[in-house]
Amino acid sequence: MMMKKFVKILSVMMLLLVVACGKTTKTDEPSKVAGDKVDVVATEKLVVNENVEFKVMHVNDTHGRVDAGKYDGMGLARVSTMVKQTRAEDPNVLFLDAGDTIHGTVFAALTKGASVVRVMNEMGYDAMTTGNHDYNYGLDRIEKLQNTMNFPVVVSNLTYKDTGEKAFKPYTIKTLPNGVRVGIFGLATPETAYKTNPTNVEAVTFDDPIASAKESVMALKAQGVNYIIALSHLGMDEDSFYTSIKVAQEVDGIDLIVDGHSHTTLEEGMWVKETLIVQSGFYDKNLGEVTVKLGKDGSKVETAKLFTKEYAMENVQEDPAITAIIDEVNTENEKITSIVVGETPILLDGERNDVRAGETNLGDMITEAMLTKTGAEGVITNGGGIRASIQKGTITRGNIISVLPFGNYVVVKEITGQDLKDAIENGVQSYPDARGAFPHVAGFTFKFDPMNEVGNKVYGITFNNGEKIDLTRTYKIATNDFMAVGGDKYASLKGKKTVNEYESIEEILGEYIKTSGITHTTVDGRVFAGKEEIVANMDEKVLEDSMYIVESGDTLRAISEKTGINMDEILKENKNITNPDIIFTGEKIALPKAN
Repeated sequence: MMMKKFVKILSVMMLLLVVACGKTTKTDEPSKVAGDKVDVVATEKLVVNENVEFKVMHVNDTHGRVDAGKYDGMGLARVSTMVKQTRAEDPNVLFLDAGDTIHGTVFAALTKGASVVRVMNEMGYDAMTTGNHDYNYGLDRIEKLQNTMNFPVVVSNLTYKDTGEKAFKPYTIKTLPNGVRVGIFGLATPETAYKTNPTNVEAVTFDDPIASAKESVMALKAQGVNYIIALSHLGMDEDSFYTSIKVAQEVDGIDLIVDGHSHTTLEEGMWVKETLIVQSGFYDKNLGEVTVKLGKDGSKVETAKLFTKEYAMENVQEDPAITAIIDEVNTENEKITSIVVGETPILLDGERNDVRAGETNLGDMITEAMLTKTGAEGVITNGGGIRASIQKGTITRGNIISVLPFGNYVVVKEITGQDLKDAIENGVQSYPDARGAFPHVAGFTFKFDPMNEVGNKVYGITFNNGEKIDLTRTYKIATNDFMAVGGDKYASLKGKKTVNEYESIEEILGEYIKTSGITHTTVDGRVFAGKEEIVANMDEKVLEDSMYIVESGDTLRAISEKTGINMDEILKENKNITNPDIIFTGEKIALPKAN
């Protein structure tokens, strides 16, 4: 009997805390919450004692995109302006990030996320959870960055294997100026175990998000909150086992899920049972805002909307405090971009018209680096992602960044042979006109007839082990994140199962050059453009007077293989060929005797 009275008194005391006054606090829970158990003092969220309103502003999957850009979002300087203006009008505002935040661009990568944290601190974030790409620097890096953050990282379903303790705070509680207590817990996708380098997270286990969410809801109710938010990097992709939708279906008591991972744009949110799910797309192309009204009668009204990039670019000025940080970091980064990565004895061709209409030595080396990194069966990437050449001589980090400036990361997908053929068909459909979708490949070769109708040009796809493509078989193919979601009209890659994700192509190429040097001074002959009957008769070509007549699609490497003559010997015999990557249809090439 005495215990019941004690619980009742304690509940009343918690209700009295919910008043329309007070100051914002960072976190109300004890600093060490991992593994702690709380005595239950309430089984439901507490009802406010007067009608109140507050806002939740949110972003997800910014992937280090701090600057505005043609293919990126509004830039975090404009996001900051809108958040600060909203808070100036009414301080009852939370600003949350659903992960994939500190990796993905040169701005982020050169400081291993520290530069992004500086920007976030100035913007006034209240909490973030982790996305799979946030682990690309390793778990220990996030742990170190926490020491510089003015806000908590919350993840309720990540446990150290050796101790069984939580790797991060499971949740945080924010008390707003109007007295509303908001509980925020985090959920990381278990897909992180294979959507970052597995060694980055080998010390931890990603627990069941459903069970972790139920535990967090119970703990937050026990601590007398009025409103519960799941800050989730689960997404809603159909091929994901755990999704934000599944959490909303199976876990009662969550008012709002601020979601990420699937890059979904929900203009007005999505209702699942009694839970509102919001997600703002990716690359800060939108800023989300949820207006929450709680009534003293226990009622609740939530309204979600998005501020778009188009709106922000026309109506919002950049926050000078953010632009100052970005400018300072970029100046510091110049010291890093001057670091020497390697040397090249020849021009590495990344010229726009070349990479968008054919194979080049630079395209071959980029895809070879992706193949080496991932161990996939093949690689396909778009020429439009290659933005510059590398001149003969010293190669700096800045040179590589100029070639691959978008921060695209590598994705390995499971696709059928038919999907791969369809992808190549899409890439070559405009040939010989230059097009950003033109495919650069590794792990296999292909041929195509430019004169055939669109969708029926490609033939002769052969993997490096000599096997012809099986249209019904499933292959592991690496590509970039842009194409993986259907960019450049690569529809056959969109929606297919992702089996792994890696760091940016720029990082992978730099690592490859450091360890392997320049492996492609000429093209490999991975792509042949010409009629099928020409290929069939190639082996029977008659070499008159030790001369070879160049056919459409020929390369020096292909000629070397067909004739059995070393390519260097062919170059010695033909002093007029100053660039081995450039030979012309109809050109006569003198052939020395085969060894």
